[in-house]
Amino acid sequence: MKSGSTNRREFLKSLGGAALGVAGFPYVVPSSALGAAGTVPPSEKVTMGFIGVGSMGGGHLRTFLGYDDVQVIAVCDLREMFRRRAVERVRQKYGGKGCEVYRDFRELLARDDIDAVTVVTPDHWHALVGIEAARNRKDMYYEKPLAMSIAEGKAVREAVNRYGVVFQFGTQQRSDEKFRFACELARNEKIGKLHTIMVGSHPSTTCPNQPSQPTPAKDEFDYDTWLGPAPWAPYTYERCASRAMGTLGIWTHIHDYSLGGLGGAWGIHPVDIAQWANGTDDTGPLEIEGTGVIPSDGLADTAVEWEVEHIYANGVKMIHANTKTALKRAKQFSLRNGLGILFLGTEGWVLVGRGFIDAEPKSLLTATIGPDEIHLLRSNNHRRNFIECVKSRQQTICPVDTAVRSDTICHLDDIAIRLGRSPLRGKLRWDPQEEKFTNDQQANRMLTRPMRSPWRL
Repeated sequence: MKSGSTNRREFLKSLGGAALGVAGFPYVVPSSALGAAGTVPPSEKVTMGFIGVGSMGGGHLRTFLGYDDVQVIAVCDLREMFRRRAVERVRQKYGGKGCEVYRDFRELLARDDIDAVTVVTPDHWHALVGIEAARNRKDMYYEKPLAMSIAEGKAVREAVNRYGVVFQFGTQQRSDEKFRFACELARNEKIGKLHTIMVGSHPSTTCPNQPSQPTPAKDEFDYDTWLGPAPWAPYTYERCASRAMGTLGIWTHIHDYSLGGLGGAWGIHPVDIAQWANGTDDTGPLEIEGTGVIPSDGLADTAVEWEVEHIYANGVKMIHANTKTALKRAKQFSLRNGLGILFLGTEGWVLVGRGFIDAEPKSLLTATIGPDEIHLLRSNNHRRNFIECVKSRQQTICPVDTAVRSDTICHLDDIAIRLGRSPLRGKLRWDPQEEKFTNDQQANRMLTRPMRSPWRL
């Protein structure tokens, strides 16, 4: 929707953040006013800017470019090669014009003619970009993880709710029929009373220390801004290279920038589904204990092995482990490569992962969820769900309040591992309402992280 139009954008601005974020009465735009696919008037298209257009961000750009009701008008990245590739793709789609290029995300977000953005930066930048997007009243498709600390995640939640923007978290498994059905089986006690959830996640990788190298020219790659709020570190290619550059993306396994496989690189996905199936989207565990293995030397320093147990108020135990450990714990259920979520009940079990679902008894796989039973919110396309909610002002399938709760568990796990909170050293006790530990001040000090000046929340 272009600048100067007097319908959807102006109406929403007139409501203000409080009306959208607090009152809870969404404004619904009739589909007839938006035009059928292929005939959407330019003034009614959702105008989008893309912050971070490397591997994942580039994939989002390609998908949103294919929607008739979306107009891409801006791209932003710290790497010149990504900026150039992205703008060429957009201009090819639109006939050689109509897209501006930025290195500073704040300049993109300051534009009044942008309705929505994607936030697909390195993990340690997510919160600062998301908060600035909310302040500029931009709806956002926000890649996981939510933040680098629990305090940052809470700050994102406060900003999104304060300004009433639409928020979609990038845990796309909620828009997969198999995951939804598995959660409905658990929620409706088709497996009997749910008592244990086993979550398997990719482990982090290791990387030897690398020699420092000359910093690239700022126009080519703005390394100092890439570091941003993280501690200063000498430049080395492996530290900050992207998968789009043909490498593994070691930064996702460096604790200054990510939680690695435990949270940022993978773990948030199955943990989020565990929360959904447990009916705990608005809360969290009460007790956490676990240990893990963190490399003592090298560039990467996130957990490569771990097993953390959580106890919820409803009595359910959730075990989050790396793939190898998860396979050992759930070997009898043939947990595929350790990547998936296993729900154990008093009368059966269901196992779900990307591309598969299994259950015992097998009749569960053809079970019907009755009209009077729990039906979870349905979405078959995560990105389309976001666009439709931008139009309707309704909540997405994974809004910010849900995102905070799932993201928090990954941080709780990281804290428990780093403090070695095993049965011998005592459990961490967590208050989900106050969002703090009740028995460990050392753990409470880890709820936030310092930011390198001049960056701050």
